[in-house]
Amino acid sequence: MPALTERPAPVRHAERLRRFTAGERWVHRATAALMGIMLLTAACLYVPYLAELVGRRSLLVTLHEWAGIALPAPLLAGLASRAFRADLGRLNRFGPQDRGWVRAALRGHHRPSEKFNAGQKLYAALVAGAALVMIGTGLILWFPSLVPLLWRTGATFVHDWIALLIGVLVIGHVWMAARDPEARRGLRTGHVSRAWARREHPLWEEES
Repeated sequence: MPALTERPAPVRHAERLRRFTAGERWVHRATAALMGIMLLTAACLYVPYLAELVGRRSLLVTLHEWAGIALPAPLLAGLASRAFRADLGRLNRFGPQDRGWVRAALRGHHRPSEKFNAGQKLYAALVAGAALVMIGTGLILWFPSLVPLLWRTGATFVHDWIALLIGVLVIGHVWMAARDPEARRGLRTGHVSRAWARREHPLWEEES
């Protein structure tokens, strides 16, 4: 009888994991572009030095208004993607492991997370809520003749302060991304190394 040869054990871990589909990446890029236009035009409209340097206020106002109105469009288009809907579900779930992640992060400790950690979930929730408020107050300011003066005054106050909050959140988001080349690669190519996933998102790596 021919000698039995031992079969090699199946490879359990692939070299790379698929983190985002092409559709999800384009939703992120389009949203980031619109948000960038809004923040840059807002800065040029409200910071005197930039306003004088750039000029063309009417053009800036038009770009700002239409970028704000178009902001939900990438997300709505992304709902056609099953993967995007699944990731929205992940972002909307805040479980016990997320509360543990927050406590560990506040103490400077590392904590296992799912595909998205609690910080990413909180960021997404804050930006989404703030964007809705910005669109609502922005529409009031866009059509001032349709609402009372008191509404316009309140909308201006809320719009300005929420814009500042969004600016701080986005700067923090970019700063965190700048510190993690592998996370940026995941958004650029759709794939990340399994070693990175095991280190940063082990609960997701186990199920992938």
